[in-house]
Amino acid sequence: MRFTGDQCRNRTRCGKVRGRSDSLKILGLAAKYLVISLAVLYLVDWLVFEARQLRGTGLRTVSVEQYLATPLKGSKAEYDYMGAADEDCSRALFPQYAKSTWNPPCWWLEKHNQRWE
Repeated sequence: MRFTGDQCRNRTRCGKVRGRSDSLKILGLAAKYLVISLAVLYLVDWLVFEARQLRGTGLRTVSVEQYLATPLKGSKAEYDYMGAADEDCSRALFPQYAKSTWNPPCWWLEKHNQRWE
């Protein structure tokens, strides 16, 4: 069967390449499913974190080194080591709200264990 004229516009069965509007539809669907997937992943992560909170194992502490940068004259700076402090972190994939503050995930805080002020 042959398609001609209006029947053949932007259709792959006529041997033509898909149009720009089809590409935008595919991109829009991909973005929509990505947002939905991330929302479901965050929800599952939150549920697991809340279950751990009920058992008392939702939070952990990580030792973080603290530094203070003091500006001096002539565009110079003095860097002082303030010591190590323990910070709470959540045992989850995403940051979670507990103890009246947002807690970074432990996997992230262990890699970024220096705090500059």
